Amino acid sequence: MKLYVDDDTADRLLITLLRKASHSVVVPVDVGLRGAADARHFIHATQHGFVLLSRNHDDFLDLHEVVQAAHGTHPGVLLIRSDNDPTRDMTLRGIVVAIGKLESSDVPLQNQCYVLNHWRY
Repeated sequence: MKLYVDDDTADRLLITLLRKASHSVVVPVDVGLRGAADARHFIHATQHGFVLLSRNHDDFLDLHEVVQAAHGTHPGVLLIRSDNDPTRDMTLRGIVVAIGKLESSDVPLQNQCYVLNHWRY
């Protein structure tokens, strides 16, 4: 899967684990967007065919809904919820596993927004 990992999720170990799992990964610093607004990240991911991965649940859910309301398209959004609760929050390896499960399930990604926490089991 082609993934664009947002600033707030671009942990070095996560990027390494995703690449070891055969994902193509781009982070904002690679494309001159470090610290850019969420809309800029979403635009870049959409223009280049990357599924966006972020912990910034509310903002990217809103951006997904704006695109849907405008009858536009995007490659997909994967969100990670964090509640500061170790029983519910995802580990970095858990994120990679959840992406693998989502990918192998053959659910559509285009124009969809998924919370990865639901895919960890």
